[in-house]
Amino acid sequence: MRASDRAYAALREDIIEWRLLPGTVLAEVEQSERLGVSRTPLREALSRLTAEGLTAAGGRGVVVTDISLDDIDELFELRETLEGKAAALAAQRGDADVFRLLQSELMDAPALLSTQDPGRHDYYGLVGRLDAAIDAAIANSYLAQAMRSLRVHLVRVRRLAADDHARLTAAAAEHASIAEAIAEGNSRLAEAATTVHLHRSLSHVKAAHTSAQKEPHG
Repeated sequence: MRASDRAYAALREDIIEWRLLPGTVLAEVEQSERLGVSRTPLREALSRLTAEGLTAAGGRGVVVTDISLDDIDELFELRETLEGKAAALAAQRGDADVFRLLQSELMDAPALLSTQDPGRHDYYGLVGRLDAAIDAAIANSYLAQAMRSLRVHLVRVRRLAADDHARLTAAAAEHASIAEAIAEGNSRLAEAATTVHLHRSLSHVKAAHTSAQKEPHG
């Protein structure tokens, strides 16, 4: 792996996992030493992060961007447009057997989530597989790329509410409903199930974000 790719991956994960908090200045000398790369590949990594919106150039240098309630609303507006259309297209074009299997696994997700951290990791992997199956089924590279770009920010937002077992369990059932509608080839129902899931997720994430603003991230 190239040094710039390694630095990019490390910084991106630190930002998404809230180890580098909004407002943190990413000083070149400090980050070069921390990541074990020279300043040239570090600058390449920072440029990529800025292009994704995870960092921004300011008067103090490159800083980690914040996520406001307005940002969350805007992300979910775009998410509803993209993911609703994608679910509808997947219902028209996808392999029913693939989504029936995913539905079955998602219905069993509460058992996964009962094992805390390992189970949550497996659950997020399962959701990632559903995303990948939808991306493949829609056969639209432009729409798939737009959704992948959006998910960078959604993963970061999702971490705010990652410890809520009840919400994760409910979300698993909602994902199972989406997979079921796609498997049945019902595009209207797939889009509607996606809309329901996103509205419930938005309400929960906004509440978690408000709570997080009252306490320092740890």
